[in-house]
Amino acid sequence: MTLNEIAKKICAKGKGILAADESTGTIAKRFKSINVENLEKNRLSFRQTLFNSSAMKDYIGGVILFDETIRQKTTLGLSIPELISKHGAVPGIKVDKGAKPLAGFIDETITEGLDGLRERLKEYYDLGARFTKWRAVYKISNKFPSAQSIKSNAHALARYAALVQEAKMVPIVEPEVLMDGSHNIDKCYQVTTAVLNECYNELEIYKVDLKGMVLKPNMIIPGSECEDKSSAEEIAKKTLDCLKKNVPSEVPGIAFLSGGQSEIESSKNLNEINKINDTNFLITFSYGRGLQASALKEFGKNQENLENIQKAFNHRAKMNGLSSKGRWSEELEKESAA
Repeated sequence: MTLNEIAKKICAKGKGILAADESTGTIAKRFKSINVENLEKNRLSFRQTLFNSSAMKDYIGGVILFDETIRQKTTLGLSIPELISKHGAVPGIKVDKGAKPLAGFIDETITEGLDGLRERLKEYYDLGARFTKWRAVYKISNKFPSAQSIKSNAHALARYAALVQEAKMVPIVEPEVLMDGSHNIDKCYQVTTAVLNECYNELEIYKVDLKGMVLKPNMIIPGSECEDKSSAEEIAKKTLDCLKKNVPSEVPGIAFLSGGQSEIESSKNLNEINKINDTNFLITFSYGRGLQASALKEFGKNQENLENIQKAFNHRAKMNGLSSKGRWSEELEKESAA
């Protein structure tokens, strides 16, 4: 498959991406909230249960894995990448080493992981990965993000994307403008515009083939502490407008992160965006919490009850699959949940 075909497959109409790439530290927090011990066998058990659910075939185009997970063998005898491929989804891998303090810039970060990346990519390809993810993070306040933070992260994202395409995989470029803060929706629009512009400038400099990449951006949304709440319609309108003005039309797929939204909010907002999507972009989801939160609760209640865990996951995957076509509704949400 060409890079463009892989990108289109993971963002295909009615399907999206399951972000199951929580680091061991992050999943420890998730497990702590449900009183489950953070052991390798528990991490494998939870993920394997999701990857073997019926929703994988119908609603999941790709799965982003963590380094530990891509190397694991399931209790079914298949490796994790084999299990994902068996259900028709594409295995992917998170390759960044996390956001670290940006030297000289208090409270801002740069994502690290470029050293040795070429060698790691070759190994991940051999393990079965066909796409990758790298996340850059930007805070909003009256001082942030600085021009230097926007520039440094865009530069790293572009170097990453070029290496990934050289390794015959699709890069997911994730510049996340965080929801934390009291900023309004217009401030989010303004910062996201600056971030996307700089990213695409750098991607062009590094000769990244835009037809063989996927963008994973934040929605245009007011800060979590902003008193001026926005309707789903306003979020959709501003988000689509921002994409049209700042993302080149060659990009095949845009897969939103859920970034602090609840499961229902992330489905509803994605649905509103797709209801008015008049572009050629395949607009879908790349959710972690937005797909897994309910399933995680069920896992905490009883790890052995695979049926309930999968039921919760299948429901969320179906709802987001509908949202990626603009066909989700609160009635369907209640009906299928019941």
